[in-house]
Amino acid sequence: MTALAKNDAAPLVDVPTVPSFREATRLWAKIGLLSFGGPAGQIALMHKELVEERRWIGEERFLHALNYCMLLPGPEAQQLAVYIGWLLHRTAGGLVAGSLFVLPGALVMLGLSSFYMLYNDAPVVEALFFGVKAAVLAVVVEAVIRIGKRALKNRAMIVIAVAAFLAIYVARVPFPLIVLAAGLIGWIGNRFAPRLFSGSAHGKGSVADIKGVVDLMFERGELGHTVPTRWHAARTIAIWLPLWLGPVALVAVLAGPGSVWTQIGGFFSLMAVVTFGGAYAVLAYVAQAAVTSFGWLSPGQMVDGLGLAETTPGPLILVLQFVGFAAAYRHAGAINPLLAGSLGSALTLWATFVPCFFWIFLGAPYIEQLRQNRALAGALGAITAAVVGVIMNLALWFALHVVFGKVASVGWGVEVPVLSSLDWRAALLSAAAMVAMFRLKLGMLPTLAGSALAGLALQAL
Repeated sequence: MTALAKNDAAPLVDVPTVPSFREATRLWAKIGLLSFGGPAGQIALMHKELVEERRWIGEERFLHALNYCMLLPGPEAQQLAVYIGWLLHRTAGGLVAGSLFVLPGALVMLGLSSFYMLYNDAPVVEALFFGVKAAVLAVVVEAVIRIGKRALKNRAMIVIAVAAFLAIYVARVPFPLIVLAAGLIGWIGNRFAPRLFSGSAHGKGSVADIKGVVDLMFERGELGHTVPTRWHAARTIAIWLPLWLGPVALVAVLAGPGSVWTQIGGFFSLMAVVTFGGAYAVLAYVAQAAVTSFGWLSPGQMVDGLGLAETTPGPLILVLQFVGFAAAYRHAGAINPLLAGSLGSALTLWATFVPCFFWIFLGAPYIEQLRQNRALAGALGAITAAVVGVIMNLALWFALHVVFGKVASVGWGVEVPVLSSLDWRAALLSAAAMVAMFRLKLGMLPTLAGSALAGLALQAL
């Protein structure tokens, strides 16, 4: 992993060596298998493996790459893996890093989705998922608090968060429009009130200046592929845009405009463009569309899907794979439902993750220009604040459909619970899950497992 360098004027120095492609592949596979805990846990795992233990990349350059990934739609942890893999071993390295980050979780999610659709009516499985739903509500509430502490740094950000919540909950404004409006407010606000709109979602603290393999390669002039050429953008767009949208368009032509396949490809391709702020932010919009607009699955099944995604390695956005599987499974037509679900799952993964590679390979060489743009940082800060409001809507949506059996509309699309339909068991399990996460600090996976077992015990009683 490291070599000892010596010269006449200096003592022995521990210098990290450039990893081979095979060595990097093994590490990316390990990270993909162990990447539980959502974006925070995944980024912490990569930092431990890449910065602290192996020194393949320095701390400041790691944060530099992470800040860039935060500017992009899609899962920032997976894009960070693509970015670092690209730095080390060019396009092939980025492809391997990003694919192995997703593949283990996608295979697990495929198996869980199949099992769920086949056996979710069984009493034991139903009881387990009853407990998982209650814990998922605690997980989403924890996400609101965690992201809120980071994003709501002043009154302006709080106002944006509240406005975003009201926009999506009361006015039913589409999530993409909320993102665009927040970004525009942050962009303009940075010019007139930079103190309020100058922040980014990831602030830089006092970090050690650790030089890694990538930093030393830069100093030696060995990373020529990081310098954008004249035709870089045009060439990347010409390759990756047809690669991403070509199969989606082919499916639409073969299946017809009204088919579930066309809906899956088109909807999740749109999601790949507007999923700023991570999976929790986009879930509110996906839940509305999948449950209300398309009728692919019920509110309870949507919560179950998030519970499955929370228990698998890889990015939380894999919950979209469950939605695509359920949509195709329930609208299979003449195709075997499991086969249809598997194809819907594959189409969803393609539309969701191919754009992630596209964004990195297109924009990474221009990262310095992007990071030095203060107005862009202001836009990102406002978008992150709006994301808090959107996730608040998601938490409320989950609470209504987990704790209460019925909800009623009171106009303007606002839903309120029917108090007589309160499920005391779900309320009890949700409260216990929040105590476990907030007070006992048990973590997400132990809380999910304990809540599932508690649901099983309540069913037995």
